[in-house]
Amino acid sequence: MSKKILVPGGTGAMGVYLIPELLKMGYQVDVIALDVGEIQSDALRYIQADAKNYDFIAEQLKNGYDAVVDFMVYPKREEYERFLPLYLNNTQHYIYLSSYRVYANEEQPVKETSPRLLDVSTDSVLLSSGDYCIYKAQGEDFLRNSKFDHFTIIRPAITYSKRRFQLITMEYPLVVRRMLEGKTLVLPEAAMNVQATMSWAGDVAKMIARLLLNPKAYRETYSVCTAEHHTWGEIAEMYARIGGLNYCTTDTDTFLQIISPNNIYARQQLVYDRYFERIMDNSKILEITGMKQSELMPLEQGLAMELAGFSKDTVWAPDDACERMDRFLSQK
Repeated sequence: MSKKILVPGGTGAMGVYLIPELLKMGYQVDVIALDVGEIQSDALRYIQADAKNYDFIAEQLKNGYDAVVDFMVYPKREEYERFLPLYLNNTQHYIYLSSYRVYANEEQPVKETSPRLLDVSTDSVLLSSGDYCIYKAQGEDFLRNSKFDHFTIIRPAITYSKRRFQLITMEYPLVVRRMLEGKTLVLPEAAMNVQATMSWAGDVAKMIARLLLNPKAYRETYSVCTAEHHTWGEIAEMYARIGGLNYCTTDTDTFLQIISPNNIYARQQLVYDRYFERIMDNSKILEITGMKQSELMPLEQGLAMELAGFSKDTVWAPDDACERMDRFLSQK
């Protein structure tokens, strides 16, 4: 009988590749999301529901799942303290999605044992802010301090996908839109020579799928990513070669005022991640999955492939950051 996998929030950048990978491996898959997929089959079921509805999840788990890959985000302590034990008490293997953003900037290349910001940062504002890098690390600690042994913590790096194209802190509504419209994209000068790691979601999906129900992965932590790295300036040039992106640079404060004025989380993402040297050591995940770095998608090739499938007829929603960028450029 096929093993059953539950994937809360599984319609995002990684989920769109993970679901087909799980099906190829013979699993039965249920995906819970507000934006459900259209394709269903005997082995795949999309359930339109709020995966933060505790009573609904508790009832759903009565269906008997062998493993859970949890894409949900739990910013508040009371959320992860409530939902994580619920999953762990009702499945054989629970995969918790943390993030490579938990890592500090104290060791290169970055390994699973490298220092975390939660443990070494002296920035009291960051530590008390509830930033992504903080609450993801707190969720990790909750698992490690629990009575459970059948969990695995994974830390994806920046992951690009069908509708996920990043450049420093910006996503496709700015990066791809301005590229397609022939408009200049404004980048922070301080990031241009910083090393970054971007992984293709298809590779990350294979890594996650091969961890499932492997007892050797229990109570372990893995950076699920490529080891390929480039400066942000080099990545900007890739977008220029692939899609004709034009860009210019400015100082950090000006960039942040364009992107998200007075937003502490936007500043923390930039300063405490995109300005960090992100050269990743992925040897641990390659070893347990049997994958090889040479088999992973090269960044420029992957970006070109995904961008080729992006609809040129996309209807763009109004975007304040895009308008602020236009105003900034008109005043230069």
